[in-house]
Amino acid sequence: MDGISGKFTYRRIGAQGGVPLVLVNRFRGTIDWWDPEFLDYLAADRDVIVFDNVGVGYSTGKPRDSVEGFADGAIEFIEALGLAKVDVLGWSLGGIVAQHVTLRRPDLVRKLIVAGSTPGSVVPGAQGLSAKVRSIMAKSDASEDDLVYLFFPETEAGRTAGRKHLAHVAPRLANGIRNVSDETGNGMLSAVAKTAATPFEQVAANLATIKQPVLYANGVQDVMIPALASYVAVQHLENATLVLYSDAGHGFLFQHARAFATKVGNFLDS
Repeated sequence: MDGISGKFTYRRIGAQGGVPLVLVNRFRGTIDWWDPEFLDYLAADRDVIVFDNVGVGYSTGKPRDSVEGFADGAIEFIEALGLAKVDVLGWSLGGIVAQHVTLRRPDLVRKLIVAGSTPGSVVPGAQGLSAKVRSIMAKSDASEDDLVYLFFPETEAGRTAGRKHLAHVAPRLANGIRNVSDETGNGMLSAVAKTAATPFEQVAANLATIKQPVLYANGVQDVMIPALASYVAVQHLENATLVLYSDAGHGFLFQHARAFATKVGNFLDS
């Protein structure tokens, strides 16, 4: 699909009608990395859209290097589809982008889901990333073991869930795009760095202006984004719900695909 900045690639599943749910992906993620089991649960009774942002994966155009830039790309995509109102689910970096979409275009977003993410800066009391996490994030070709470590707990159940997730996405990746380009990855790293440097007071003030219902969710054992970030965020939102999974990490939405998809569905339908 053509946009102002380039051609967008997207997939649309589920029955069309009602308010579509648009998913905004993680750091270094493309549409091939969304777990199909999770998507199937979401799309069982609603219109679900996944896409590659400007310069990401299959989409063309110059990659962005700020959260604001990625938010503008998401807005451009939604408008190019001719959608007047959407629900938005953002995971990880996509969660920060989704919040900026809501801030920039509140008329466009009905409800917001923020998964495994932050309110847009480092929250007070949060610990920094470990050296191991930073080293994996810097890789353009992280191994399967790296990904399991980042997204799932170091427990037998966690590792099993991680291997199951990788098996689910393997067919797409084998015939599609596994990694984003170096330029895109560097742009995403820049966006993450700028976000980390944003004063929390500014972010808290932004959150207070969001009037839409918001569902925040995270895994308690997340090694990249602590669940504390979600707990702090909801304290500054007017209408927010918080869900935490004690046995999961950054990939909780795939480890508990059915349960989280049900939470999302109930939230959107309420």
